[in-house]
Amino acid sequence: MEKEAKGMPLLGDSFPEMRVQTTRGEIHLPNDLKGKWFILFSHPADFTPVCTTEFVAFQKRYEQFKELNCDLIGMSVDQVFAHIKWEEWIKENIGVEIEFPIIADTGEVAQKLGLIHPGKGTNTVRAVFIVDGNGSIRIIFYYPQELGRNMDELLRALKGMQISDSKKVAMPANWPDNELIGDHVIIPPAKDVDAAKDRLKKAKEKEFECYDWWFCHKKLK
Repeated sequence: MEKEAKGMPLLGDSFPEMRVQTTRGEIHLPNDLKGKWFILFSHPADFTPVCTTEFVAFQKRYEQFKELNCDLIGMSVDQVFAHIKWEEWIKENIGVEIEFPIIADTGEVAQKLGLIHPGKGTNTVRAVFIVDGNGSIRIIFYYPQELGRNMDELLRALKGMQISDSKKVAMPANWPDNELIGDHVIIPPAKDVDAAKDRLKKAKEKEFECYDWWFCHKKLK
């Protein structure tokens, strides 16, 4: 019988329930992190140059992620002792101690999330899942082995989604340094004629600024 192909979960899906062994003990995802955001990121393999630079970069921003109520969880198809030895190598040779857990996957997690790199054996792709406090997948990034991730972009994306949720606004390109509206946020477009007229009226009253009724923005308070 042909094995059913499994792909990556989609945006808005619930993060699949799983019990995983990590360098910090067993974790039940997403249940153990209910009420907190988390970023699960996979890397191809331990003791590889690009992955080492990524882990150092994540660790150097770990406090910034925690300030946004977000945990970090690494993952690759490596045994836990390999993760531990790699952590020790990073500390001894680079002077950075990795504090977040790393999943020691047997391949089951990677298969469930659709992360096995085509034609690269058991190597996992550089995927990033940003999951909210309700266990819903909000953002997915997907990178090839050859390109390391930009952690500042992950911080920006996380912060932007949290602001979008709490303020009911959208974030422009390159926020908070957009070429058109600077650090302003975008007000969702009006959904009917009356709302469109009201939108322009409020713009005249300086409640926010508009290029037109469908493109209004304001300073985030």
